[in-house]
Amino acid sequence: MALLNIRPATVADAGLILRFIRELAIYEKAEQSVQTDEIGIAESLFGADATACALVCEANGEAIGYAVYFYNYSTWLGRKGIYLEDLYVSPEKRGSGAGKALLKYIARQAVAEGCGRFEWSVLDWNTPAIEFYTAAGARPQDEWTVYRLEGEALKAFAG
Repeated sequence: MALLNIRPATVADAGLILRFIRELAIYEKAEQSVQTDEIGIAESLFGADATACALVCEANGEAIGYAVYFYNYSTWLGRKGIYLEDLYVSPEKRGSGAGKALLKYIARQAVAEGCGRFEWSVLDWNTPAIEFYTAAGARPQDEWTVYRLEGEALKAFAG
């Protein structure tokens, strides 16, 4: 049994996090969507204006996964919440408890900080992730559809 350790990521982890992001993008069939680099990760996660947080999960000293999250807000609850942007464990290390440990780490933080919600999105075809989250007690919010403005559409609308 591997000894798992979850720790807050540091700027020195920017390259590692980028590697995990690329691995996740490949798994999600969206490798071409990764447009950042190590400098972008370092600035966005660890710079003065950073609004997201990152964790690294290690097994026996080896980095095997990561999570990135940020705070959101519910007007209905009148409380902040946590939104999980990424949760990833290297394929050969899945089943080790690392994903559950990362999820629990953030859930404990949400409870300790009085957050009203802990939520995330999952691709509808990602059955292993859906089963993992359902087993943790999470429930899908089927009545909501995510909308996005990005790239040229965002610029055009803003103009």
